[in-house]
Amino acid sequence: MHNDRSFEIASPLLDSLWLVVSKKEIASPFHILILLFSFTTPLPNHQKNGMAYPLITLLSLLSLLHHSLSCPSSQKQALLQFKSIVAPEPTNDSTPFFAFDSWITNNCCNWEGVTCNPALPSKPVTELMLSDVVPLPYTAPSTAIASLFAIDTLRFLDISENSLEGEIPSEGFTSLVNLTYLDLSSNLLNGTIPSNVFQLRNLKHLNLGGNSLTGFLSSAIANLSKLELLSIEENSLTGQIPAEIGGLIKLKTLSLNQNQFTGEIPQSILRLSSLQVLDLGNNSLTSSIPNQIGALSNLSFLSLKMNQLSGEIPDSISEMKQLQSLELNRNSLTGLIPSSLFDLKMLKKLNLGANHLLLKNSLEIHPRSSFSFLSLRACGLTGSIPGWISDQKELDFLDLSENQLTGSIPLWLTGPQIGSLIMSDNNLTGQIPSNLFNSRNLSVLDLSRNGLSGHLPVNIGNASAIMILLLSRNNLSGHIPPSIINITRLLALDLSANQLSGDSFPQFRPDTYLAYVDLSENSFYGEVPVSFGPQIRSLSLASNKFTGPLPAKLITMNFIENLDLHDNYITGEIPHWIGQISTIYVLNLRDNKLEGSVPLAISNLSKLHVLDLSGNSLTGTVPAEMGRLTGMVDTPIAYYSISDVFTFSLDLSDITTYWKGALRDLGYQRVSTYANLDLSRNQVSGMIPAELGNLKGLKSFNMSYNMLEGEIPATLGLLHKLESLDLSHNKLNGSIPPSFGSLYQLTTLDLSFNKLTGRIPVGGQMSAMTDPGSYANNSGLCGFQIQVRCEPVDPSEVSEGDLDAEGEKSIGDHWLKWAVFCGFVLGFSVAVVVSYFAGFLYPNPPKRYLRRYTQRR
Repeated sequence: MHNDRSFEIASPLLDSLWLVVSKKEIASPFHILILLFSFTTPLPNHQKNGMAYPLITLLSLLSLLHHSLSCPSSQKQALLQFKSIVAPEPTNDSTPFFAFDSWITNNCCNWEGVTCNPALPSKPVTELMLSDVVPLPYTAPSTAIASLFAIDTLRFLDISENSLEGEIPSEGFTSLVNLTYLDLSSNLLNGTIPSNVFQLRNLKHLNLGGNSLTGFLSSAIANLSKLELLSIEENSLTGQIPAEIGGLIKLKTLSLNQNQFTGEIPQSILRLSSLQVLDLGNNSLTSSIPNQIGALSNLSFLSLKMNQLSGEIPDSISEMKQLQSLELNRNSLTGLIPSSLFDLKMLKKLNLGANHLLLKNSLEIHPRSSFSFLSLRACGLTGSIPGWISDQKELDFLDLSENQLTGSIPLWLTGPQIGSLIMSDNNLTGQIPSNLFNSRNLSVLDLSRNGLSGHLPVNIGNASAIMILLLSRNNLSGHIPPSIINITRLLALDLSANQLSGDSFPQFRPDTYLAYVDLSENSFYGEVPVSFGPQIRSLSLASNKFTGPLPAKLITMNFIENLDLHDNYITGEIPHWIGQISTIYVLNLRDNKLEGSVPLAISNLSKLHVLDLSGNSLTGTVPAEMGRLTGMVDTPIAYYSISDVFTFSLDLSDITTYWKGALRDLGYQRVSTYANLDLSRNQVSGMIPAELGNLKGLKSFNMSYNMLEGEIPATLGLLHKLESLDLSHNKLNGSIPPSFGSLYQLTTLDLSFNKLTGRIPVGGQMSAMTDPGSYANNSGLCGFQIQVRCEPVDPSEVSEGDLDAEGEKSIGDHWLKWAVFCGFVLGFSVAVVVSYFAGFLYPNPPKRYLRRYTQRR
């Protein structure tokens, strides 16, 4: 009877346990009641001694159940520590760390991103997929990584895209002996790669890309002999690629793209016969491509772009029958392009642009490839556009720019499949085919710098998918077609340097994405247009015939960064509301007809680092408040460029400004680190404010051709980054400040046509400023720079900083005269003393002395 009763009690217990264990669920209330009822039912007196057994069984099973449904407590604590570091307790009711919402139950095996091994009784954690658990713009310290070292059963660890800051922990990785997958990519990690990472001998996947790691790639990488993927792209590693990398014979993917590796491509890489992806692009690798690179016959992707490789393209590349993408662009490769490249059946992407390669048009090419991407930029193509391209029915991207192609654009090139067509910098003529704008796939069209003529096609708006439209420096005429507003995805529009005209402009809708507009160097007239939508970041209307005052609607452009209106006929004063355009970096109003004084409100433009108001009729004084232009105080930072959106090179029109005495074009990339202040060719009077010495980021400072007077402030010597300084044609007096000797980057100086006097400072670059024209028509200046001797100075009045070049020469002459004089006095004194003692000792000298003396006489 005892066994029967025990079975009756154990049966529902086992059923409940099975429910919990098999489904990993908590037992229902019904099952819990059964358990309680089974162990509270009274037994006959003769059976009470057996009560202890099912009770003990229950306690044992409950204990076993508790441990079998949860990961080890030490691993749970490690995970909670990781969470506490990357996702601290919220300061309000809402928290953006949604990835941790499930991390509240006792069983960490049920947490999101956590995987345990159910086959083992302890249910250890084996996989952590914790990518992107820290949302932007939050960051977290890299010390969070160390908290996971306690989980020594890990085989898979992905904590990428979490904005982890700091160095990778130098100790602890060796505890993860079972790790086969490690992904720390797309964080903010810096420092070197810890040596103990190279002790994880079971690793098959190592991804450290997209960080800011520095130092060398250690030869200890050879320890990771099981690696199948190694990605350290987009870091700042230096030195040579270690030859030991050739021992990783199981590698299928090797990506070292976008670092600072130098030296040759190691020959040992040719032993990696299993490689399918090899990306060494965007480094500083030199020498030639290994001749036997074709031995990597399993490659489907090969990128050596943006290095300093020279020599010819090896013929052996044609042996890579699996190759689908070949990127050799932007190197210094020479020679003929092997025709065998076009026989690779699998090849879809071929980028050979921006080298010194040559593809003869006379060469008959019948490609067996079906390209989707083809770039032959600057490959010496001449004559008409190669006809064999017309057979490429899957072509989506075509770049034939910077060649010497002639003739018109063929109709077969206007097919519906083309997504990007770049034909700039050729000698193409004729009209732009209207069929080109019937494509719904066309997203990039660049026909800049050719000889195209005629009007813009009226159906230009039919190509509603265009994002980039660049037609600058042609001979296009007429108006801008109204249909252009139908291109709702348009980001950049460049129609500069043509013969377009008119005083009416398309009214782009408020939902347009248009960010870059350049209509400069045309014949547009009327009031300054502001109808390009609210997203404008760069607006250039320079060198047209616009008239009237600056439109107040400019302040509605909430994202404007570059406003260039130079060389027009804009009149009136610079309005005070200009100070409300807080986003602006570049303001160019040069060569207009503006009047009045420089408004104090300009000092509110805290991001401004290029201000050109030259060539107007501005009067009044220079506001001292301009010394608060913080964009010129600190080194300017890079700002948004529309070309950042695309993965290929995009040539936008330059910003023009006076630089080192001449009008020059500054590329957009250079403007991002350039600071310029130009008020020249106006009628500004008064003194140069000493506060302008605060603008320590300035590289060019021009106040020439005004009516400035007084002394040059010594604070200008604090502009240590200054490369060009022009204060000529004013009424400045006094001396040139000695502090100019600290301008170590100065290369251009013009102080001519003033009333300056005194010694020209020496030291720094001032000793190299020896062009007499820099000081012309200052009658009171002296110095070796203009070969005018300065008056001698008292050595006690000369500071150490003045001792250089002419200063040393003049002071040296001064001391030489003193030395000669003192030598004469000393010599005379010695002679007198000797003569005296000689007479005292020898009142009657011997005849032999008299004989020698008379013989010498």
